[in-house]
Amino acid sequence: MRPILVLPLLFCLTLGLSAQDYVTVEDLDRRSVKRFEAAKSFSRRQEFRPAVSELTAILEKYPKAIDALLLRAQLQYDQEEYALSEQDFEAVLALDVAYNTRAIYQLGLVEYRQEKYLEAVGHYQQYLASVGENDRRRSRVEKYLAQAEIAAELVANPVPFNPISLGPGVNTAASESLPSLSANGELLVYTVLKNGQEDFYYSSLKDNGEWATGQPLAGVNTRENEGAQSISADGRTLIFTGCQWPDTYGSCDLYYARQKNGQWGSLRHAAPPLNTRHWDTQPSLSANGDYLYFTSNRPGGFGKGDIWRSKRQEDGSWGEPENLGPTINTDGHEQSPFIHADGQSLYFSSDTHPGMGDLDLFVSRISPEGKWQQPENLGYPINTSRDEGALIVSLDGKTAYFTTAKNTEKGQLLNLDIYQFEMPETVRPTAATYVEGVVRDAETKQPLNGVELSIRIDESVEDFARLETQEDGRFLVVLPVGKNYALEANEDGYLFHSDRFELAEAFSREEPYLLDIELQPVRTTDLAIGKERAPIVLRNVLFATGSAELLPISEPELDRLVSLLEDFPELRIKINGHTDSIGDDASNLQLSEARAKAVLEYLVQKGIAFERLRSEGFGETRPVADNESEEGRRLNRRTEFEVE
Repeated sequence: MRPILVLPLLFCLTLGLSAQDYVTVEDLDRRSVKRFEAAKSFSRRQEFRPAVSELTAILEKYPKAIDALLLRAQLQYDQEEYALSEQDFEAVLALDVAYNTRAIYQLGLVEYRQEKYLEAVGHYQQYLASVGENDRRRSRVEKYLAQAEIAAELVANPVPFNPISLGPGVNTAASESLPSLSANGELLVYTVLKNGQEDFYYSSLKDNGEWATGQPLAGVNTRENEGAQSISADGRTLIFTGCQWPDTYGSCDLYYARQKNGQWGSLRHAAPPLNTRHWDTQPSLSANGDYLYFTSNRPGGFGKGDIWRSKRQEDGSWGEPENLGPTINTDGHEQSPFIHADGQSLYFSSDTHPGMGDLDLFVSRISPEGKWQQPENLGYPINTSRDEGALIVSLDGKTAYFTTAKNTEKGQLLNLDIYQFEMPETVRPTAATYVEGVVRDAETKQPLNGVELSIRIDESVEDFARLETQEDGRFLVVLPVGKNYALEANEDGYLFHSDRFELAEAFSREEPYLLDIELQPVRTTDLAIGKERAPIVLRNVLFATGSAELLPISEPELDRLVSLLEDFPELRIKINGHTDSIGDDASNLQLSEARAKAVLEYLVQKGIAFERLRSEGFGETRPVADNESEEGRRLNRRTEFEVE
């Protein structure tokens, strides 16, 4: 028997020691020593159960066998038997806190896994106080301490969290994971692991708010495994991951598929510079399609896996990827990026940024100057001591969708399901809405394919988004609130169409914008006979309040009108001015006449012959909406032109 150093009892208790004797391996009988060696041998082969069985047999005979307790505690930790591991580590420290100081912080690790964060803090502090500054484990335990302190603070200030299953239409006995959602929230694409095969499934949102039974995504699924994916805002392009496919460059690569005429297909390799011989995966496509975020362990990063992004070039190709930098990426793993439709809120998981442990979910915002802000932990109990891997957020920022293994019973195969929950307000992104519509020929009513649409933010010289209508004439574009947007639709041989979306002020609109745009064809024969046409509203021609002074943001649309008049020299137009009903009739009439004349003068200054132009004001006499609401009054305050 090896006695503890003879110290006063009070001193022993202060150090956490016991005045009792303990037993080491050298004190065991021969059979017990053989059991201990067998346990170590089993442990090296990761055969944990027989190893624990041997150690338990020793401890039944020698309850104070400190080496057996220590090894069994470590093995139980490896098996995630944390409560049993905690008991054994506590027994070791009760026998002799100085016998193996590593057991002090190991007990902290066990407590951390059980979300006993304050107790873990105490044991990490105790370890650091018991070792020197040059201890080789010191920096590691200091990191554990910082993490436990943050976790304790997060637990003390929990966020609302009530996850709800997406229901039996999506969640089955197979594993469902990695959800992706179209902008209108009606198409869900996700990964299903069944019988060792990973495929994509899709589900549609029914009128009653439930998800329809998921169906395989025909045209995309192959005999290979398809993994993490991102669907475009309009639900017509899918960027996804394929690993070890015949044409991969080495590990996992990015691919894309497109939907045409309701059918998925056109699978293509994304190619360099997106793909390399390294791990390139977990894509997230921005809502306006200008950036692709993804995870990669390619050279030039900061850790074991970093988040990168690539900007779409004018010709539609992807530019050289850029690393998001050390504010986002650490020396550990950052993965599962999701860029919200607001274009500035990035959600991702990390095992290194301070949090609850393992992979936690974070959000970072990008500043107007293009700098990523310090990531913010989404909070407890969204994050726990286990892995939280991926999350997406709805357009309005109120609902998050994530994958969880909460329905997996201990000892069973992993069963992943998709759940949703209401996002805490503190970590919500900026809300966004979307504009969905169809472009038709005003005469034939047939949809127009390939019509160019551009979206511009007020005061910006660059387009926020450029897109073309699909084969069915449809389009969809996402608009983050907080800014005002101008939309323009152009097609050769047609008068252009403009629209405006004022989202800079408080946004309360529940429904998206649905547009049915009819472009009026322009033919020389029609001009010669003076064919009657509906007026074209210049929705982005704006004036100072109560004035005929054109605002600078009107110039792009007026210049487009100049181009139209230059393209069709025979075209003669009349410019009409209208007001809302606020104010007296005479003042409104005078204001509308002055505004129409201001547009005419602008066109003349740009070189359009005065003889081709005429202007008239109508005041409040021709409303197109109810003057009782601000929205109605905004629509009534308009400038338009009509072909004469």
